[in-house]
Amino acid sequence: MDITEIRKQPHLSASAISDYLDCSLMYKFGRVDKIAHEVKSDALEFGSCIHKALSDFHQEKMIGNKLPIHDLHQLFENYWKNSVEGRSDIKYKEGKDFETLLLEGKELLSTYYQKVPDDGFKVLALEEPFAFHLDNLPVPIIGFVDLIEEDESGTIIIVDFKTSSKAYSIDDVDKSLQLLIYQMGAKANGYRDREILLRFDCLIKTKVPKFEQYYTTRSEMDERRAVKKILKVWEGISKGVFIPNDGHWKCNGCSYRKHCDEWFIRND
Repeated sequence: MDITEIRKQPHLSASAISDYLDCSLMYKFGRVDKIAHEVKSDALEFGSCIHKALSDFHQEKMIGNKLPIHDLHQLFENYWKNSVEGRSDIKYKEGKDFETLLLEGKELLSTYYQKVPDDGFKVLALEEPFAFHLDNLPVPIIGFVDLIEEDESGTIIIVDFKTSSKAYSIDDVDKSLQLLIYQMGAKANGYRDREILLRFDCLIKTKVPKFEQYYTTRSEMDERRAVKKILKVWEGISKGVFIPNDGHWKCNGCSYRKHCDEWFIRND
């Protein structure tokens, strides 16, 4: 499956759907108008580098090796340097900079290394692409699953890596649209007849770093509700309905603040 080619055509993804639901004007700026981000969040770049290091860790596990902790640290350091070193467009939070986040990343990965269960699950895939269609939706839904594992009973486990400043709540996990869409993608791409569990592997950036695994499941009714929501999202996009949600918690870190302010004062 060539997701790169699919991406060149109209499509939806879990992040695009979530962006529209969070603030449809933000969706328009980024995904319709293709406006470049005014600044880049340190948290997004940091999470991406952690993600890449964890993917490499599980790539070694897939072939029966356990990557030494020093190598895991070095992988993260290389990704972090290549991603942000020398860039002026990265917006660091107060008290954070390149060096503090480099150290923080290594501490988080040490915590992961020490706390991740030695469960013996088989790694089936990493960065697994998926694409599927819904009835009455003229574009595909696409994405990548970070990690797919299989436990000793043959159950499929769909895993998404997360970095967060706080622990997740039950609602964060059980109501995650992202995990639900990943389950739908897995079913459409070879796992329909398998039992499926969903999991967030979350590295928590507290003073003392933590690692938590959050398991959940989704029902057929959950999928039906998601389908209706996705169709309504596409209807809004197709009709050009883009409404600012300027009370959302993401506003403070939004990289389209200037464009949003200009939108409010325009006469159109």
